[in-house]
Amino acid sequence: MKLFLDSADTKEIASLAATGLVDGVTTNPSLAAKSGKSLFDALRAICDSVKGSVSAEVTATETDAMIAEGKKLAKIADNITVKVPLTWDGLKACRALASDGLKVNVTLCFSPTQALLAAKCGAKFISPFIGRLDDAGHDGMALIREIRHIYDNYGYSTEILAASIRHVTHVRDAALARADVATMPPAIFRQLVYHPLTDKGLAAFLEDWKKSGQTIL
Repeated sequence: MKLFLDSADTKEIASLAATGLVDGVTTNPSLAAKSGKSLFDALRAICDSVKGSVSAEVTATETDAMIAEGKKLAKIADNITVKVPLTWDGLKACRALASDGLKVNVTLCFSPTQALLAAKCGAKFISPFIGRLDDAGHDGMALIREIRHIYDNYGYSTEILAASIRHVTHVRDAALARADVATMPPAIFRQLVYHPLTDKGLAAFLEDWKKSGQTIL
């Protein structure tokens, strides 16, 4: 499963990208507004740091304007993926942009039928929002499993991008549900490596080695 950062913080993205484990980035207008940079400057910096897909979201709500914005965003870098909302206008924009050879991420997905429509329109990614479904009393991970089943039934190549991830368990469960991608805040990405037993075991190994009086170098 690919791991994306859900952020527009250019410095933090560059730092984590240096691990070699960041496969892409997702942004949205809320994150971009908090970045402290202009949208285009932030996206250029992110695309310089990460060679995988970088989702840049349109802010228009009507099809023609979405298409125009999407084409402008796509000119920033070759790895830009245009993000559109899962509305009728968004789906029409998705089809038009995909027909022009652009990668499209259809976002704000909350049902399997929405995901089916996005795949039929040629979306590169579908973004089901796990955390927001959980917050509303639904099973967000069940949606991932249902979309996976539908896409596998019909051979759709649209990648399932698990979004609105709240904690490490969401990442684990998305991988088990066979999501293609999980996008998460940098803080959760950093938590993926930690386990108290790892720290405890390492401390014990180092203490035993210190007592031996030996050195490797």
